[in-house]
Amino acid sequence: MIDQYTALDVAVFAAYILVLLTTGYFFNRRANTTNDYFLGGNSMPVWTVSISVLATSQSAATFLGGPDQGYRGDLTYLATNIAGLIAAVFVAKFLLPRFYALKAFTVYELLGSRFGDNAKYQAGAVYLFGRLFASGSRLFMAAIAVSMILFGDVEPISVIIAIGIITCVGFAYTVYGGIRTVIYSDVVQCLIYVSAALLVLGHLVHSIPLTPSEMVEVLRAPGAEQASKLTFIDFSLDFSSAGVFNIWSILTGFVLLNIAAFGLDQDVTQRMLTCKNAKSATKALVSSIVMGVPIVLVFICIGLLLFIYYQRPDIMMQAGTGVPVPEFEGQTVTIFMYYVLTTLPNGIKAVVTIGIVAAALSTLNSGLNSMSSVAVQDIYRGWLKKGAAISEAKLVTVGRWCMGLVAIALGSVALLCYYWQQYTDTPLLAFALSVMVFSYSGLLGIYFTALFSKRGTPSSILAALVVGFSIPVLMQPYVQSLYLPSPWQFDLAFTWQLVIGTTVSTLVCLSKKNKQS
Repeated sequence: MIDQYTALDVAVFAAYILVLLTTGYFFNRRANTTNDYFLGGNSMPVWTVSISVLATSQSAATFLGGPDQGYRGDLTYLATNIAGLIAAVFVAKFLLPRFYALKAFTVYELLGSRFGDNAKYQAGAVYLFGRLFASGSRLFMAAIAVSMILFGDVEPISVIIAIGIITCVGFAYTVYGGIRTVIYSDVVQCLIYVSAALLVLGHLVHSIPLTPSEMVEVLRAPGAEQASKLTFIDFSLDFSSAGVFNIWSILTGFVLLNIAAFGLDQDVTQRMLTCKNAKSATKALVSSIVMGVPIVLVFICIGLLLFIYYQRPDIMMQAGTGVPVPEFEGQTVTIFMYYVLTTLPNGIKAVVTIGIVAAALSTLNSGLNSMSSVAVQDIYRGWLKKGAAISEAKLVTVGRWCMGLVAIALGSVALLCYYWQQYTDTPLLAFALSVMVFSYSGLLGIYFTALFSKRGTPSSILAALVVGFSIPVLMQPYVQSLYLPSPWQFDLAFTWQLVIGTTVSTLVCLSKKNKQS
């Protein structure tokens, strides 16, 4: 249990709690209008929005998965930032100016102005469904890590307590101040989890008896028949999940993924809408991508050094007992978590714990406010109370209640994911990383139709959303086994699933001509 920690660890935890209380007091200024609560009065500084976009794009999955990518792979994940910059240009040119022209609270209001209110409701519902499972599964992964570190096990009660801690802290931190609090909270949490990563990286560098240049040489030639782990761009033509980070996948699927993430996903786009204008929002977006490169590199470098630490016993002067099996209490974990649980000294272990919590809070806070804004503006105000006069104070109150409901829903999905992984063979991590592709395919199709044509009807929009959702789902390995014989089953990277899903949903949406055009 928690008695594994020393006085130093307790001091680290106490300092983090003090930081949360202090920043919560200063940043949690009560918002009284929907513009303040959901858009920060369109007055947020560019630098804070930039860090918030960065922190929202990253998560506990990045904190835990980035080192694993470096350990198992190479530097090709960094090349996805090429796709990010291409997507940023698209979003800045075609989407942000239109959002600001509409004075939109949510990105789905653009569809309402183009196709009618039903399109806005449908897109908002698809977003809410996809984001609920994406954020809920990431909350689960963070809770598993926190449970392992705090309680030394992954028993149901320990995981439930970990989920409850993260969810309650995230909700209490943001419920009154709205998006302004979320953005400043993201800045604080980002600084914390990046500092934790740097501390682990420094400890690894100190633990490995090599100079930096010698480490580079080992990674360039890691062993017999092993490719260099310093490969940045992969030109291989591999459409399977193993080739998800090759340049062809980056220039196609990852570009679409980033367009959807930056311009169609309320979770990220809402931050940019808090800026004064589209120009400031563009600066925030581009700078967040640029800042993200060295930060992601830190996490990947942790994995690269863990490769040396565990797979080169000759360098570490250890007995050649073989590569460790990263398991804990029967639960498969990443190599990073294995290192944290078995090797990191006290003090640093506590810092990593709060780093994981900080990454989880950053993602959770973003989901709470963005999902609440869609629920209030697109569902409650636009659909349930359409045409009714509602005061700003009432809408803010409804927003806070919606945030509470979202917090309960996210916690419930996180708990569902725990039992899902415990009692089924469904690969949860793969589901968590690709789940938004199910929503993005249809959204990309109808937005491309809205931006570059005069076609599309309410019925073709609904069909495009259904088709865009269904195609990636049908391509999942655990779904293929239900309808395809074994010889016909295939492994296709989620980026190519997104390309196919977007192409088909766009054609479906274009299939009918708008009578008003």
